[in-house]
Order: sequence, then structure tokens, then C-alpha cells
Amino acid sequence: MLGLFPEQQHDCEQSSRRRFVMQLGSLAGILSLDGLLRQQAAVASPAQVDASGKKRSPASDVNCILIWTRGGTSHHDSFDPKPEAKSDIRGEFGTINTAWPGVLFTDLMPRCAQSAKKFTTMRNLNPKNGSHGVADAYMLSGHKFNPTLTYPCYGSVVAKEFGYRGSLPPYVQVNDSIDRRFRGGLSGYLGLAYNPFIVPDDPNSSRFKVRDVTLDKSVSGSRLSRRRQALEAIDTLQRNLDRQPDVFQAVDEYYEKAFDIITSAQTQKAFNLNLEPSRVRDAYGRTRLGQSCLLARRLIESGSRFVTVTDGGWDTHRNNFGTLRKKLPDFDRSFSTLITDLGDRGMLENTLVVWMTDFGRTPKVNSAGGRDHWSTAAPLLMAGAGTPPGVIGETDGEGARPVGREYYTRDIAATIYAKLGIPLHTIHHTPDGRPVALCEGTPIPELMG
Repeated sequence: MLGLFPEQQHDCEQSSRRRFVMQLGSLAGILSLDGLLRQQAAVASPAQVDASGKKRSPASDVNCILIWTRGGTSHHDSFDPKPEAKSDIRGEFGTINTAWPGVLFTDLMPRCAQSAKKFTTMRNLNPKNGSHGVADAYMLSGHKFNPTLTYPCYGSVVAKEFGYRGSLPPYVQVNDSIDRRFRGGLSGYLGLAYNPFIVPDDPNSSRFKVRDVTLDKSVSGSRLSRRRQALEAIDTLQRNLDRQPDVFQAVDEYYEKAFDIITSAQTQKAFNLNLEPSRVRDAYGRTRLGQSCLLARRLIESGSRFVTVTDGGWDTHRNNFGTLRKKLPDFDRSFSTLITDLGDRGMLENTLVVWMTDFGRTPKVNSAGGRDHWSTAAPLLMAGAGTPPGVIGETDGEGARPVGREYYTRDIAATIYAKLGIPLHTIHHTPDGRPVALCEGTPIPELMG
């Protein structure tokens, strides 16, 4: 099922005839799209000015694909191998030369090694966290977890700042591999309207279908029109009873978007992977991650602004090497193909691609043949939107922590926002009016160009 409400909260005092009818199923076909519509008061339009009052520039029309490998991908066994270290640190994998002289990746990453000059490999990131759940909240927002305030993730901020571009939701999440215990990957204090539009089903499945977006064949155009008329009649009754025209006007705008999403040819086309040539689908890999990356490209191409692709299974406390022998080749193919494909289509100039994970893994292999959580070193890749290719920083001989200058999660956030054209001095407000700064970090010069 497609979900727009990762964590619904119910308030009995805010029930209405509209909600009652929808819960009965009388308007089936747009029910799951209700997450786009519900807000407690009038919904503000996407911000078109920055905090200083200056009008935003369309030149900031940079999109983003963020790949999140949930669990903590080992930096030792991917993009920061230590071939000269002791065997219990070096691990079981060999190394491979990359397009950068003297720079090595693990030998399970040949495609990334060959295309290394198309992206930047970051080795001096200190994530300052080593806990699942907390990592999802921290890494995907740039703010440390706060039990009293949920900070919005990058995609939610983009959705609020720039809004819709066509009929597709501005912020889409493909797959549902994000730990929500600390409300990571959500809209937080910005409100439910900016939560991700979630596509949980496997795009690689022959039965893949984005339910509630792909209109059921039993629902004809005239039938959908009648449902729309019924909704309008209910709205009129509710307006007469509640006398809240401003609120309903705002909500109606979101219902219009809901109908647009259901009926739009643009939407149907974007989610239909069968329209891709077989050779392109094969290049990405006929796997869940591969086809998810392809779907992300199609969504950006069709009008979405921010797509997060999530992939689970990277928490390798046991059998680290056996697990990664299966996971890394899939990532290697998916990521390298995505970068190449975006470049070939002329989309890399205005599409930022970021790969990140919870944290790194311990330098020493444990007794179960795994690596545990490690909070002071983690890998990150970035490409597109003017990012200069290269290798940034290094870790010590054991991969325990960065040597020399290191960067932090808040700096990654500042870099992402700067590249997407969102001023770092932007101030948002919580529902009770409290001002909150967008970001506390500083853009990383080596990534800015």
C-alpha cells in the first residue's frame, strides 16, 4: 500500500463529517491521499521568499536523490579499505584500483571504482552517533535528536520551501527502510502535509503497482467525477455548519492535488517502469535497490523534487562479509548506473545525488565475524549539482576516525541545503510559534565547488 501518513495521530476533537465519510470508504480511491490534505489550520503556500524577504530564484531548482542504506554500511569494506592493517581490521575483502591514482575501494565495487571521477568520496565524516533510530533522525535532518522537538528531514524541508512542480508529490520515499522510533525521515514540526509520499512495494516485482495512485480499472472517469461531486457537496454542508472558509479553501487545494495525482497521465507514466527499455532496467540491476534507483530517476524527471531511496539489511554484527558479498555488488551497480544515467540525460547538473548511512562499523572484526556500530567515522558519496569529483579527507590506519580536518552531520545538512538553493538562515516555526533555525552547520568547501 502507498502511505502518506507514516505515523498517524488521531484527535477526536477535530473529527468532521468529511473525515467520517472518508473513513466509511465512500470516497475510496483517494483515501490514502488524505495525508496530503489534512492540516490543523490553513495550509501555507510553499515559501517563495527567503528569511530576508527576497524572492527565491528558480535557479535554485535543483533536485535531490538521497540513497539511505539503513543499518550502518561498513566503510572498511566499501570505500575506505585498509589493506595494510592487521587481518582482524583489514577483513576478508581485497582492494581494487579506482579512476583516481592511489585511491582504493574494496574489490566488490568495480563499477564505482571505474566511475570514481563522477562523484566525490568522503572519508572524513564524523557522524557523532552510533545508535539506530537516533541515526535516522540525525543523519536525515542534520539536527541531533531532541525528545521534545522533531526536526524535519531534508525532503520535508524541500517540500515546504518549493512545493509542487506538476502533479507528482514533491517528496517521495521509495521503500520503507527508515527507523521511525525517533521519528527519523519525517516532517516533524513542519506538519503532516510535508511527510513523505511513501512507495513501500518492491519496484522489481512483476506485480509492482502503486496502489491508490494507479486508478483501479473498476473506477471509470464518470464514477470518479461523481465522487468528486459528492466531496464538494459534503464540503458545502461542512462550510455552512462550521463557517471556516479559509481552512476549507486551503484543504480544497490539497484535494485538487489528490485528484490530479490520481488522474494525471504524468503520474501514471512516472511510476510505470515497464516504459523503460530492458537494457536500462538491466543496467540498474533487476533488484529492489536497482529498480528503486531507476524509479527515483523517473520521479525526478517527471516533477518530484526530492526522492529518498531506502535499503535495509546493512547492520552486520554477524557475518559481515557474507552479507556484504550479497549487498555491495547490488549497490555498486545501482549507484554507478544512476550517476552515469543522470549524466547521459543531462540531469546531473541539476540533480544532487547523496548516499549516506547510519554510521560506520568497528575497525576490528568481532568474534561473530561481524563489525559493530562505530560513531566516529562513516562513509558518504555525493555527485551532481556542481559537486567537484574527488576524494575528501582520510581516516587513520585503522579507519577509527578522521585524520586532520573532519566534518559533521550538521555540515552535510548545510551542504545539501546550500546546493538545493535554500538559504541557511531560513527560519521555520513550530505549531506554537517557536522559531527554529533551519541549519547549524557550514557548507563543506570541497563539495561546493
